[in-house]
Amino acid sequence: MTRLASARPVTLIGGAPVGRAELDQALRLAPVVAAADSGADIALGHGLVPQAVWGDFDSISARARSQIPPANQHPIAEQDSTDFEKCLSRIDAPFVIGLGFSGTRHDHFLAVLNVLARGIGPPCLLLAGDDVITLAPPRLMLDLAPGTRVSLFPMGPATGRSQGLEWPIDGLDLSPTGRVGTSNKATGPVTLECQGPLLLILPRLELARMARTL
Repeated sequence: MTRLASARPVTLIGGAPVGRAELDQALRLAPVVAAADSGADIALGHGLVPQAVWGDFDSISARARSQIPPANQHPIAEQDSTDFEKCLSRIDAPFVIGLGFSGTRHDHFLAVLNVLARGIGPPCLLLAGDDVITLAPPRLMLDLAPGTRVSLFPMGPATGRSQGLEWPIDGLDLSPTGRVGTSNKATGPVTLECQGPLLLILPRLELARMARTL
């Protein structure tokens, strides 16, 4: 299994369109670049050569394969995992920032959230539109400004405790087919204690704060 071991955080690029502003935001925090399949084409389009590309290589272009060193290309034929999972399971880094994984294919995006919920690989901060999404760790403290949107979406049975949320989650049984915790907001610094798979969704402007916390 070919892995990417990095003492610095990694920006992982998928095949959906990526804006320069969000890419620069990611690279400031995670300067090492990797890609999932056709994410290599997206990276090259921004003048970046990925240090590693994983995937089943069903969508990477011949042009990208000719411009990326062969030693950086790692095709994986098996179809039991998504390209996103193939990548995260092969990265050793403090954390990963993923972008280019929330395009128009909602089935692909749901599969990405499934991988996040299973906690595969290093902590991952996923940029998706105006949001940053991550799997909430068992305990988390965030110095958020009052009024900051805080959403918690359960990917299975979950519960927890909170301080600093307008609507506390203490004692609530959360479930993807029952009660969820979206569109909450901070009253100030937030402390969360979580049991079960909860996705934490904050405004993308909070990316650096979340990265420091992780």
